[in-house]
Amino acid sequence: MTFATMEMKDRSNRNEPLAYHITFNCYGKHLHGDEEGSVDPQHNLYGNELLPPHKGIEKFEMEAMTQPPYFLDEPRRAVVLHTILEVCKHRGWELIAAHVRSNHVHVVVDAKDKPEKVMKDFKAYASRRLTEAGFDTKDRKRWARHGSTTYKWTPDELNTAIDYVIRGQGDPPMELYEKE
Repeated sequence: MTFATMEMKDRSNRNEPLAYHITFNCYGKHLHGDEEGSVDPQHNLYGNELLPPHKGIEKFEMEAMTQPPYFLDEPRRAVVLHTILEVCKHRGWELIAAHVRSNHVHVVVDAKDKPEKVMKDFKAYASRRLTEAGFDTKDRKRWARHGSTTYKWTPDELNTAIDYVIRGQGDPPMELYEKE
C-alpha cells in the first residue's frame, strides 16, 4: 500500500501526524546488551545503530526478570492481531498495518490519541484477551515495560513505516494486517 492509495484525513494542521509507528516487545525479549541489539532513547530511529552487545548488562537485566520470557505462538499471535483490530474499531482509530511476530508487535495506526495511550490500550486489551482465551493467568507478564512510538509526518515516512512493518520483518510473515 502506498500513501497515495490511502484515504487520509486533511492534514493542513501540521501539528497532527499522518500516523504513528508503534512497536512493543514481549517480556524478556530484546534486553539491553543482548546479541540481537536493543534500543534506548539515543538508539531509537529506524536505520540507526542499535546498542552494542554487552554480556554484563544482559546478565543484569536477566537477573532482574521475575518471570520467564514471553513468546507469542501462532494462536496467541492471532488473538493479539484480532484484539488490535477490535481496539481500533472501538476507539475510532484507523489501523493501517500490523505485524504480530513471536517476540514483538509492529503497528502503524492513525489515531487522535497520543501514541503512548494507543500502545497502552493495545497491550492491556491483548493481555485481557489472552487471559480470557485461557493461554495464561492474569498475572503473567507479556510485554516489555514500554516500546517505541514514532510519528510519521510525511507520505514518505508513512510509506517507509508500512513497508517495514509488512515486508521488513523477515520470513515467514506471521500474523499480518494491511489496509486495503
